[in-house]
Amino acid sequence: MEGRSPVQGTPPPGAGAAERRDYTGAAFCSLLLASVVIGAGSLGSFPRLKLLLLLLFTGVVFWAANVFARLFGERIMYEPVSVKEIRRVCVAQWPIAKAAVPPAVAVAVSPLLGLGPVGTAWLALGVALAEYVGWSTAAAVRAGVTGRALVTAGAVNLFLGLLIVLLKVALAH
Repeated sequence: MEGRSPVQGTPPPGAGAAERRDYTGAAFCSLLLASVVIGAGSLGSFPRLKLLLLLLFTGVVFWAANVFARLFGERIMYEPVSVKEIRRVCVAQWPIAKAAVPPAVAVAVSPLLGLGPVGTAWLALGVALAEYVGWSTAAAVRAGVTGRALVTAGAVNLFLGLLIVLLKVALAH
């Protein structure tokens, strides 16, 4: 373990798959997806299928980039990368790819809710931001944050998410 940061270190023996997952990346991806919705939504009537695919592919590419960064960033300086390590990092970072699913589902079901392109963009943005706050809270809990600090972290993340909403409102007018 010498020379490696705790973030990059191997999980404790007996740690389950849930303990190895990194929710901070999913939080960042959720905010990235909110930005994607804003960009796509401000281009006018963005077709639903294209927005859905853009969200899913953004999540998968962001996941792959995170996996690559974790495997070949500092880690390569300290030890060779094995297939087992690649699998471990892929599993740990998988919540990043999963973060793309709820906003994409929101886009997919928007016609059933009678939403047009603008309503679809707002629904997907709301889902991405709710997910951002949820993943951020899960990451804080995973890090051992409790009580007032957890509420503060949630409030700060909600504020950051609302800044994205303000950006969308500013771009739409």
